[in-house]
Amino acid sequence: MSPGDEHEASGGYGGTGHTRTRLPDGEPYGGTPRRPRNSSRSLITVVGVVVLLIAAIAFANRGDDDPTSPNGGASGPTTSSTAASGERPAETKSAGIPTGFAHDQKGAESAAANYSIALGSAEMFSKAGRQQIVGTVYAPDVAAARQADLDSAYSSEDFLTNIGLQKDGTAPKGQSFISRVIPVGTKATAFSADDATVEVWYTSLFGLSGERSTNPVSESWYTTTYQLTWIANDWKVTDFQQKDGPVPVGRDQQASTADDMTKAVEEYGGFTYAR
Repeated sequence: MSPGDEHEASGGYGGTGHTRTRLPDGEPYGGTPRRPRNSSRSLITVVGVVVLLIAAIAFANRGDDDPTSPNGGASGPTTSSTAASGERPAETKSAGIPTGFAHDQKGAESAAANYSIALGSAEMFSKAGRQQIVGTVYAPDVAAARQADLDSAYSSEDFLTNIGLQKDGTAPKGQSFISRVIPVGTKATAFSADDATVEVWYTSLFGLSGERSTNPVSESWYTTTYQLTWIANDWKVTDFQQKDGPVPVGRDQQASTADDMTKAVEEYGGFTYAR
């Protein structure tokens, strides 16, 4: 895999976010104001969400009295493969990244989800942060072999200019650089005591928020397949491949202002992900 593939996983700036998004009224990035939202359409949407929520609650509560449900003790369906395990995802942290994952399939999936967050973070665009992340999530021999290539790729002036960053990888004055990965789910496609192949489906936020941003924050969807190995009592990345999607149909929602987007990313912290 070429160094360029690393960038695709780092917030997905090279991908296409196939979502339908309304820009905000009083557009912060310039242009004419948008039309106000249709109040009747918004009311229909709210009513629909409430109906779905009530139905979901009713369905969940039904299992308590259903003799064919798992709680009823009869031969109901087994736990869904997408259900959370409820187990602690990691015992320790290194450079702020969860480490010390369980030596089992769920531990490998948790490691892949949490490592994808680190590899897609804004810290990958600073040399010190990148070295810490690479040294933490990659197997030692792979990290040593890749560090120079990654440093060269992430510090490329053309690359940084294309995404709107300055030569040192920081945002222009008055703007905030946002690169965040939010895992939606994981799936192990191969597993043994020493190796695992795990797919992570996630959405990413990538861009610059600010009044004069030419690269506003956008959403994209990807699936990254991680090759993991068990080494030094933990799961570590040896390689990965990325592809677009699956991409959901975008809602016709009004995009937030640059200030609101910046505040949200700064004020809402991330999670430690468990399988």
